[in-house]
Amino acid sequence: MLRRLAAALVGLAVVLVAALYAAPASAAPVTRVLVFSKTAGFRHSSIPNGIAAIQQLGSQNGFTVTATEDANQFTTANLAQYQVVVFLSTTGDVLNATQQTAFQSYIASGKGYVGVHAAADTEYDWAWYGGLVGAYFQSHPAIQQATLRVEDTTNPASAHLPANWTRSDEWYNYRTNPRPNVRVLVRLDEATYSGGSMGDHPITWCQNYGGGRSFYTGLGHTEASYTESNFTRMLLGGIQWAGGAVTATCTPGTTPPVTGTAVRALANNRFVTAGSGNLIANATAASTTAQRFDVIDLGGGNVALRSKANGMYVCAENAGANPLIANRAAVGGWETFARVNNSDGTVSFRAQANGRYVVAENAGAAALIANRTAIGPWEKFALS
Repeated sequence: MLRRLAAALVGLAVVLVAALYAAPASAAPVTRVLVFSKTAGFRHSSIPNGIAAIQQLGSQNGFTVTATEDANQFTTANLAQYQVVVFLSTTGDVLNATQQTAFQSYIASGKGYVGVHAAADTEYDWAWYGGLVGAYFQSHPAIQQATLRVEDTTNPASAHLPANWTRSDEWYNYRTNPRPNVRVLVRLDEATYSGGSMGDHPITWCQNYGGGRSFYTGLGHTEASYTESNFTRMLLGGIQWAGGAVTATCTPGTTPPVTGTAVRALANNRFVTAGSGNLIANATAASTTAQRFDVIDLGGGNVALRSKANGMYVCAENAGANPLIANRAAVGGWETFARVNNSDGTVSFRAQANGRYVVAENAGAAALIANRTAIGPWEKFALS
């Protein structure tokens, strides 16, 4: 009897140890994914391509894909069979109140959401969804090539990407910067294309939200996106993380390194600051985007200055009669400056609007203005 009891206790101990060291349920592979692509606004022609690409990912990685535009699929019972729901370029108001409640409960149960591109152009009146996606769409320029900077090389959605990833897409600007609440995986470099308005411009991110997991990418407008291996591998990583099959750190990260060129006035040794008001040489350090600019070569010795703080071009306002301000979305005559390289290593800027040099007015105590006919100490700047 004692031997039997001892054997039973040993057996129980083995079971308990096995339970302690068994893979957690969250490490189970993704087996079922729902792709939802209902549109109540603009409809992307790439939706069929996206569905086909996710279905192919499923066939290659062991999960089945159900594609639907029927919002009636959003019931507690039906959603329970899926580990991940993908909102594929949905637009507008796509769920009613009952369906919203079911989806919110689904996420609260520990399940996952993946938003692609126009998923951020969806459900503007549902604040919980706005938090889930991370940020709402605001605007976009024309489709064009841009360079993306990969911030997180450990996440399964971004680990395979090159540090600097150049591709074409429709680049969304968002109403708010999601960085304080999410882990940014990839950001856009607004110096590499026209029409960015955010300065710090996250474009792909993840977060733990409402009891579940949320992954979003602003990429995926074009049909060609879904034939790019870097992009589809990113989608796969997002699906697997959102579904709990792989782990990653998705708590909010740190602020990205400040990039761009600092402009320092020789007159007072202060850095030029741009923001919502006039440019002024008043900062003792160039530690934020407010003191950083993209110096864009326009050819012929001309440059444009684009503020990293708001993505807007510096303008010799009122043909140079008013102080400089970073408030223009495009480059024209008033946003064009001749760059003059001085013999002492400094530079001066001559506004093409009026042929006058930019001065750190009143030794930097007043706003910069293009009103000087010659170069002196107050018209000299150092770039770093």
